[in-house]
Amino acid sequence: MPRSTPRISHYKFGTIRIDGETYDRDVLIDRGQVLRRHKKASRQFRDGFGHTPLSLREEIPWHCERLVVGTGALGALPVMVEVEMEAARRGVELVSMPTLQAIDYLRREGDQSNAILHLTC
Repeated sequence: MPRSTPRISHYKFGTIRIDGETYDRDVLIDRGQVLRRHKKASRQFRDGFGHTPLSLREEIPWHCERLVVGTGALGALPVMVEVEMEAARRGVELVSMPTLQAIDYLRREGDQSNAILHLTC
């Protein structure tokens, strides 16, 4: 059954508009459903990266062929090596790029993709 890809109509530093709703926090897109990213579990790694990274401690929407990670306006969100290794283990293509580029990518290639979008730095 094909999944519906949420329509992202606007993004600027700190906010994103998806399917008519504005979000001011990082989001997950999991099989068409938009959810808030809960990054608290990754904060323990912050000192080692200078920024709270994406880690396996978070809920990651793995049920997809491709996971697109928007790393922020300036691409500052670190993705831990363990996340890359888990994606490979699961056979999920991991695509990581600044959030504006990730949104463009999702518009073109988003059919079988889930996403984690960092909205700030």
